[in-house]
Amino acid sequence: MMKPLLKKLAMSLSLLIVVLLVSHCNSGSTSQLGHEDPEDPNIVAQIDQYIFTRAELEKKLLQEIVPDPYNDSITESEQVDAKSVLLEMIAEKAMIIVARNQGYLEDEKTYAPVKNYKERNLRILLLQNYLKDMKDKVIATEAEIEKRMQADPNSDRNRVKAILENTKKRELISQYYNQLHQKFHIKKLSENFPKAIKIHDRLLNHPKTPQRMKFIRKNQISDEMTPEERGIILATFDNGQVTLEDWLYTLCESSPPSRPKNLNTTKGIEQLLDRTLMLSIYLTEAKLQNLDKDEEFLKKLREYEDRILFGSVYREKYKQIKEPTEDEIIAYFNKNKKAFRSMKIDQIWCEDLKTARQAKKELDDGKDFESVRQEFSLIKKLQASTASPKNQGVFWNDLWKAEPNDIVGPMKGFYGRQIKWRIVKILEKNPDEIEEYSEDIKGMLKDSMMSERREAIIADYGRQLLKKYPYKIYTDRIKNIDPLDIQ
Repeated sequence: MMKPLLKKLAMSLSLLIVVLLVSHCNSGSTSQLGHEDPEDPNIVAQIDQYIFTRAELEKKLLQEIVPDPYNDSITESEQVDAKSVLLEMIAEKAMIIVARNQGYLEDEKTYAPVKNYKERNLRILLLQNYLKDMKDKVIATEAEIEKRMQADPNSDRNRVKAILENTKKRELISQYYNQLHQKFHIKKLSENFPKAIKIHDRLLNHPKTPQRMKFIRKNQISDEMTPEERGIILATFDNGQVTLEDWLYTLCESSPPSRPKNLNTTKGIEQLLDRTLMLSIYLTEAKLQNLDKDEEFLKKLREYEDRILFGSVYREKYKQIKEPTEDEIIAYFNKNKKAFRSMKIDQIWCEDLKTARQAKKELDDGKDFESVRQEFSLIKKLQASTASPKNQGVFWNDLWKAEPNDIVGPMKGFYGRQIKWRIVKILEKNPDEIEEYSEDIKGMLKDSMMSERREAIIADYGRQLLKKYPYKIYTDRIKNIDPLDIQ
C-alpha cells in the first residue's frame, strides 16, 4: 500500500493537475501550415511553414489601433492598414525562423521555460487521457447528489455535482499514481540524503553572490554546483532516476514563502523527493505512451517555442537601444507638445449606427443629454472623462475639431477593446500646450522615447528579414478589410 504521506502528496498534486486540466487551453494560435489549402480564401499570407488567416489579421489589426495602456509612447497613434499589419505579422515569423535556425532554443534562458512547458503539458495530457478512459467512474450519480443535498439542502445542485466529480477525479488519479508507483519499482538512496542536506544549506545560507532575500534561485543550480553534485542520485526507478538537480528544480518551482522549512532533515529531503518522484514518473509514463509524439501536443509546443523565441529576439534587439540624452529629450518634448492636449467629454455609447443616429436626432430635437443616454446608451451611468491623444488614438483628430458645448456624432470610439458608435458632448477643451520642459515630465518623455525606439528597431529588423525570406500575400483577400469596421 502507498505510505500515508505519499498518498497525501498524490492527492494534493492530483488536485492541482485537475485544476490545470480544467483551465488548460491553447493560447497563442497562429498560423502553422499543415494541410491547409493555400487557395482557401481565408488564408491571407504565408511564409515558410506559417500561414495567416483573415481572422488572425483582423484580430491583430484591432490590437494595433486600440490604445494600449501599457505603451509608454505619448505620440498620437498612426493610421494602420491591413497590408502593413500583415507585413509586421510575417516579419515576426521571419524573426522566429531565424532565431530557431541560430539555435536560440539551446540557450538556457530559452531552454528552461520550454522544457518546463513541455514536461508540465505531458503530465497534463497523461492524466487527461486517463480520466477520459475512466469517465464512467467520474460521473456523479443522482443518488450521490441527492444524498449530499440532504446533508445541506441550501447548497447549489450544480456545485454539489462538481464537488463530487472533482473528488472522484482526485481519488482516481491517486489510485493511478499508486499503480505507477508500484510499476516503476522505486528505490530511494537515503545514503545520499546527508549530501543533499549539506548542499542545500550551502546554497541557501552561503551563496556565492550575497542575496537580500534568503532563498535558493534556479541560477545557483547551474552556477554554484559541480556536475558531480548536480548528478547525485536520490532515487532510481525503472527507466529513470531523480538527481539532486531534479530535486532542487522541484524546490524552485514553489514560491519561496511556501517552500519546506525542514530541508535540513532527512524527513524533509524525503518529502520533497516524493513530490519530485511523482513528477518524474508521470513524465516517464507519458513518454512510454508516446504522448510526446502526439500531433496536437507538438503543435502547441511549437507555438509556445515560437512565443519564447520571439521574446528572445526582442530582448536581444533591445540591448542595442541607447538611452536618450538630455538634449534629445528636450528636442522630443518640443516636437510633441501637442501630445499634452486634452478634453473633458461626456458620451452616449450605442449598440450600432442606427441607434446612434436615433440618439443624435433626439438631441437635435432638444432633448437633454442625460435623458437620451438613459434611453439609448449601453451604459446608463457614466461620468465625464478626459480624452487625450493617447486614449483616443486614431479618433483623436476628429474629436479635437469640436468645440466646448458641441454635441458631435455619430462617431466611432474605443469601447473597451471594441469599436462602437457614440455621441460625444464636449464639456471642456484644453488647447494649452505645456510650454516649458521640466524635470517633472522628463521620466515620462524618456519612457516614451524608449518605447518608440524599441518599436523602431524591431520594425527595421523585420524589414531587413523580409528582403531575404520569400513570402506570399494574397492581396485580393485583404483589400476590403477596414480596421475601423472590425468588431
